[in-house]
Amino acid sequence: MSSEETAASTKATPEDDGMTWWYRWLCKIAGVLGGISCAIAGVWNCVTVNPLNIAAGVWMVLTAFVLFLCEVPFCCQFIEFANAVAARADKLKPWQKAIFYCGMALFPVFLSFSFTTLFGNAIAFATGVLYGLASLGKKGDAVTYARLQHQKQGDEERMAGTTNGAPE
Repeated sequence: MSSEETAASTKATPEDDGMTWWYRWLCKIAGVLGGISCAIAGVWNCVTVNPLNIAAGVWMVLTAFVLFLCEVPFCCQFIEFANAVAARADKLKPWQKAIFYCGMALFPVFLSFSFTTLFGNAIAFATGVLYGLASLGKKGDAVTYARLQHQKQGDEERMAGTTNGAPE
């Protein structure tokens, strides 16, 4: 395998977002559970005569479909565009997924605030929160932080024109 092929194969994987393998699986599992809860609560919410509840239920079922399509595209293998949508969703940055998932989960709650919409969208919203936390990045270690603070203090002293308390 040449170096160009190796570089091309590493570019194809979405590992550059800083997420570990177990956190990526946690987000995917949360997305699946969020899709299941949205689908069940959405169908349950549609069994009413109130048009706002029906609209919120339909939106929740749509949210479940989008979560399944983006997180586990093999569940939608008979839909022609599923792999294309999943590939495009994998290219999104975690903060973009966070805004998208949280927005889709909050809309039915604002449309029809009820127990069903609130708890049906809770796991889908939690999936967005997990992706939002992933966009913050890894926590730094204390040694690196201390070096950074020491370097910053030295830069401030140089800009003030003093080192060790004596003017230059």
